[in-house]
Amino acid sequence: MDDEKAIRHKGPVVLRRGRNSESSTSDQRLLDQRGPGNWIHTDTWRVLRIQSEFVEGFGALAEVPKAVTVFGSARTPVDHPEYAQARELGKSLAEAGFAVITGGGPGAMEGANRGACDADGYSIGLGIELPFEQGLNEWVDLGVNFRYFFVRKTMFVKYSQAFVCLPGGFGTLDELFEALTLVQTEKVTRFPIILLGTEFWSGLIDWIKNTLVAQGKVSRKDLELIHCTDSVDEAVQIVLNTTGETL
Repeated sequence: MDDEKAIRHKGPVVLRRGRNSESSTSDQRLLDQRGPGNWIHTDTWRVLRIQSEFVEGFGALAEVPKAVTVFGSARTPVDHPEYAQARELGKSLAEAGFAVITGGGPGAMEGANRGACDADGYSIGLGIELPFEQGLNEWVDLGVNFRYFFVRKTMFVKYSQAFVCLPGGFGTLDELFEALTLVQTEKVTRFPIILLGTEFWSGLIDWIKNTLVAQGKVSRKDLELIHCTDSVDEAVQIVLNTTGETL
């Protein structure tokens, strides 16, 4: 068999022998509008969508000033004390000169965004596509919706000087432990991770101490990554102290 005929190049990919039987070129397939549309569901196309999400996120947030991300439950009712605390936190962070970033949804996230607006601060929501409709809350000034959780998480980390976690469910816990892991493994420059609500978080902290630390799964020093308080003022002061800012 002729060596030239035995080899086909598809961009950076080299195909030999029986793998090179495709007769059309990439340009031909691109410009030929016939055929099914299932190609938009392939992994190759998903890579481009993922890339576009990063580009859109970086572009939208590039000019955002120093910011703090607030996590918390989407299920917190508007008349719940945790909603009021989230609103107070958002207002205090904005008054301290920080933009407030949340997941953009209802509940505690809405409270924090609303508090930022109360203080005429910068209120940002990074939403996520879910099986059930959630949408961005009305107190978001700058909103970006993402398809992929991991792209959204990158934006939280890249554009925040601190994380504050109010009581929440699996999503809040996921974001909390993602942040802890990144700081612990020095994948990001260390920033404060604050848990607001000692009654809610004390069981988790006790488990970390009495199980993870006791069994050597994490070091005692790792506990220093977590600050737990009931005070919004103390939470904001921790952020200021750690970031070197002053009121």
